[in-house]
Amino acid sequence: MLVLPSELTQRQATACLRELMQGLRAEQAPAVVVDATATAVFDSAALAVLLECRRAALAQGRTFAVQGMPAALAGMAGLYGVDSLLAAAG
Repeated sequence: MLVLPSELTQRQATACLRELMQGLRAEQAPAVVVDATATAVFDSAALAVLLECRRAALAQGRTFAVQGMPAALAGMAGLYGVDSLLAAAG
């Protein structure tokens, strides 16, 4: 499972995405799950990071889901119309 940091704003986005991509390459499970439980401070860059991670997972023929997405981040995803792309992990 990949894990988002407690803070994910424009400032941390590049480093966070780099770490997630490394984790994606190292983890070979057919389902990619990103845990966002600890993410408390974020901006729209968090959505960009998640969407890029999703794109990379799907390009590898894997599924993608987000676990523990904070309500405010889910609301932002809905506002931007990308909520259906960031399905919650069962």
